[in-house]
Amino acid sequence: MPHISMFFGIVIRMFYNEHNPPHFHAEYQGQRGVFDFNGEMLKGNVSSITAKRLIKEWTLLHQNELIENWQNMRQDKSFSKIAPLN
Repeated sequence: MPHISMFFGIVIRMFYNEHNPPHFHAEYQGQRGVFDFNGEMLKGNVSSITAKRLIKEWTLLHQNELIENWQNMRQDKSFSKIAPLN
């Protein structure tokens, strides 16, 4: 699964031929979650409130890039790395 961003120990990945709704995967200290493009966890076990807040903040800053990556990946095109949260 391609890694598209990493910040504060959080790794963000997106699969190529994934199912709808559009989403990405985040991992933090061995915990994993699936997040929508509003930064809401759809499923998973990320329990850190801080990690979830940072993921949401990053998501809202990069929604357009996430959508573009999702569309490209669904069409078997290349993806772009997305800047980390500073």
